[in-house]
Amino acid sequence: MRRQDQPPFAGAGILLMDKPLFWTSFDVVNFVRSRFNIRKAGHCGTLDPAATGLLILTLGKFTAFSDRFSGQDKCYEAEMLLGVETDSGDLDGQVISRADASHVTERDIRATLAGFVGDQMQTPPMVSAVKVDGRKLCDLARKGREVAREPRPIHIYKLEVTCCTPPLCRFTLECSKGTYVRTLCSDAGKKLGTGGMLTSLRRTRSGRFDVKDALTVEEIKRFSQDDLEKYLTAFSAKLDQGEWQ
Repeated sequence: MRRQDQPPFAGAGILLMDKPLFWTSFDVVNFVRSRFNIRKAGHCGTLDPAATGLLILTLGKFTAFSDRFSGQDKCYEAEMLLGVETDSGDLDGQVISRADASHVTERDIRATLAGFVGDQMQTPPMVSAVKVDGRKLCDLARKGREVAREPRPIHIYKLEVTCCTPPLCRFTLECSKGTYVRTLCSDAGKKLGTGGMLTSLRRTRSGRFDVKDALTVEEIKRFSQDDLEKYLTAFSAKLDQGEWQ
């Protein structure tokens, strides 16, 4: 059903989406807005195109809560590759260096990653939505410009290695708002002397919200406006009852 075939959607609430690979966060918002003829919609916490997982959408008057939900702690599943560096820190960028990582052991990797747990300062990557002098770093990066970035405080609550077969390592991460996992992989690679990059990222949780409760794009395609209204009403009831605390 096309947007022009429907009346403006009058509902409001929170919609949890499982962002597919290669979609931008705005792609998901635009898809939902067009699919249901929603005039006002936004998202909380940007996911890169190469990442998947939980994306919180706010519809209607709930867009006023976007900053509140964006500021919550996050959980991720990630994969790091040693021996390769890109200008973006992930698969979206251009390779800028390669190094032999055959000497790095699982013990080396585990010890290095463990050192990132706790409070630390992290410098945001150029390819990011962080603003410097009112301009997004990613916009400057597209023009070939690199500017100085101030390190920002972040906190890693927990980092657990789930599978490690050098030069690849998979891990789960619980962290504060503003943590760049691709920067963490790059920094870990530098400490190991090989360079490193993020090859896979999936957000599994943001605050009280879990990707297990999120809808896929294919599921949303089968929704009518009435279905969406029922979903938002039921979800709001769960929030009111404290089920998501």
